[in-house]
Amino acid sequence: MSLLLNRRRAAAVVLTAALLVPLAACGNDDSGTAKDKGTAGDSGAASGAPQADLTVLAASSLTDVFKEAGAAYEAKNPGTGVTFSFAGSQELAAQVKQGAPADALVTADTKTMDGLSGDTGKPTVIAKNRLVIATGEGNPEKVGNLEDLADPKLKVVLAAPKVPVGRYSRQILDAQRIEVKPVSEEPNVRAVLSKVELGEADAGLVYRTDAATATDKVDAIEIPDAENAIASYPAATLKASKHSEAAAAFVVWLSTPEAQKIFQAAGFQQP
Repeated sequence: MSLLLNRRRAAAVVLTAALLVPLAACGNDDSGTAKDKGTAGDSGAASGAPQADLTVLAASSLTDVFKEAGAAYEAKNPGTGVTFSFAGSQELAAQVKQGAPADALVTADTKTMDGLSGDTGKPTVIAKNRLVIATGEGNPEKVGNLEDLADPKLKVVLAAPKVPVGRYSRQILDAQRIEVKPVSEEPNVRAVLSKVELGEADAGLVYRTDAATATDKVDAIEIPDAENAIASYPAATLKASKHSEAAAAFVVWLSTPEAQKIFQAAGFQQP
């Protein structure tokens, strides 16, 4: 009787072990599939950058080029998403000071970025820009240079002095001793461009790259380099970011040949 019982127990053990083998194999397959798909801590398939959903605060003048750059970065790094929040640099600075949840910041001037040194990592200039005079299509008022903006009959719109493009505008006007009384002062460069596009202003000072986004609605009058200003765009990670490694990888990528090609195609200058 004991011998029979022992044989039955041995058979049960063998049967149980046989059933567990395929289950263990299935478990290994599931683990491999999850790794292939990627998890929050895995590296991106193409570049090795950590995966994360990033939020980037960016100057308004970067609206079009960053949409293209963001799509290129996501394609290069499957599993990573980049969402941009565009506004005037001074507004972005206020958001950072108020603790807005974001991972990186790109402003249209170094002054604004320098004022946030306690909240950011070390900034890197990723692109440069210059100003042009934007007029209505066909330049109906025949604006030819900065001096023409002083004509009291001309409706000129500028960005507010606290906005980078507004400071650049006054810098070049003051250097030429040209007094302009704007009909309005806008919160960012896109608002200036919009006023000209809609015919609410005869002319306005905007970045060259912004005017290039509306060639069917505005004309761009070039300003000689000797009378112009150079706008620098620094990028930095935010110390409050919950995805610091992924944010740093994105900021570094902005200086790569791939990203620089996108910037230059949009009319930005090399840093």
